Parts: sequence; structure tokens; C-alpha cells
Amino acid sequence: MIELALVGIGTGNPDHLTRQAMRTLAAADLVMIPRKGDDKADLAELRRTICAELLDDTKTQLAEFDLPVRDAATPDYRRRVDDWHDAIAAVWARTIAAHPGARRVALLVWGDPALYDSTLRIAARLQPAPRISVVPGITSIQALAAAHAIPLNEIGAPFVVTTGRRLRDEGWPAGVDTVVVMLDAGGAFEALDAQGVEIWWGAYVGMAEQITIAGPLAEVGPRILAARAEARARHGWVMDIYLLRRRGG
Repeated sequence: MIELALVGIGTGNPDHLTRQAMRTLAAADLVMIPRKGDDKADLAELRRTICAELLDDTKTQLAEFDLPVRDAATPDYRRRVDDWHDAIAAVWARTIAAHPGARRVALLVWGDPALYDSTLRIAARLQPAPRISVVPGITSIQALAAAHAIPLNEIGAPFVVTTGRRLRDEGWPAGVDTVVVMLDAGGAFEALDAQGVEIWWGAYVGMAEQITIAGPLAEVGPRILAARAEARARHGWVMDIYLLRRRGG
């Protein structure tokens, strides 16, 4: 049976890898590296850098593959995602099959495999089913809190992690004064009443390109949008995350 290890690598900073992640990669026969097109070539290069630092290239093979593109034409969102995951699983299967001697396979997963990531769902589609293990990684939420030196929650209070799509469509989640927003295509916070709201925003958190802005949402919101647009134009891609906190809510 193939053993498939899903290894959380944080935000691509080699210092974010745990000792467990290092041991797992060192024991792998094959490490798969996804490519997401020329505009996100930096992401593959970061994975290559991690492998170059940690692996014995005489023992461990690297296999790069092109990540399938999600079909935007299908109107049903869940159907689009399901079809996309099927296509990714098929690519993984072909990549593994092309290396018949590899019994221990590792896949480097951005952030942590358990948080807003579909790697585990895709792995479950593989046939024959491999033995799956997970190595947790530093999440972008942790990296954001560290970059701003802030706690995620107030004393004894809950917080919600949501997406930009849900924030824009549904507004501020009920019952909480702290919201962490991931997967925002850009500026979902503009849909909110900014009065009394503070924001801690970061792009490329934990990486050398890290950008952070914080302050009252009404004041710094335009600065964040401008910084995000400039960063995307410069790098060809942007990954950002932010925490919103409502005072006196």
C-alpha cells in the first residue's frame, strides 16, 4: 500500500516546518510539487527551495505536476469544485503511478491541511486508497497574529473564521466580535459598516514579501486595497488574510 503524507509547510518559509515535517520529508521516496501556472511560479519555487534544503536528492525523487484549472463555466459551485477535485486526484494518481518504486509519497501543503484546504478531500478520492497521514503546519491565521503581535481572541470570547465570499454575502457573523477572513478575492470588508471596526491585514504573511497594515477600518481600508492591488501587479498573485474586531459590539 502507498503511504501518502500530507505535510503542512506554513506559508512557504522553511523556518515554519516542524521537526515532524522534516522527518517525514526525509523519509519520503517521492515528493510531489504542484505547479499553478506562470503567474504563481513563486509557489512552486518555494517548495523546491524547501526540498533542496532538506532532502537528499540521491534518495528522494521530486515529481512536478500541473494543477488542473477549475472550470468557471459550470454554474453550480459545488459541481465545479467536485469536478476540479476529481481532476486533481487523477493527476496525483498518474504522477504516483509514474514512479512505481515509490511507496512513501509526500505532498507539500500550503498552510495546514485541515484549514480551508481540500487536500484531504482530494486524497480520499484516490483509488486504490493510500494510507494517509497528516503533518500539521503553521496556518496563515497564526502567521497573521504573529506578524501583528496580537491575540486572536479577546478574554473568554469566541471568534469566527470565514471566507470573503460569505462575509460579502452574509455580513458580520452573529454572536462574535472578532472575525478572521480568508480566501477573499479582494475587499469583502467594504460590504461592512466600518464604524467601530479595527482591522489587522497581512499579505504574504511569514514570507520575505510580507506586508502588514492595521488600524481603524474606515481609515486604513483604502490603503489596504491599494497595497493589495500593487502587490498583485508586482508578483502576479497575492495571498492575504485579515482579522476584524468590533469594539463595543
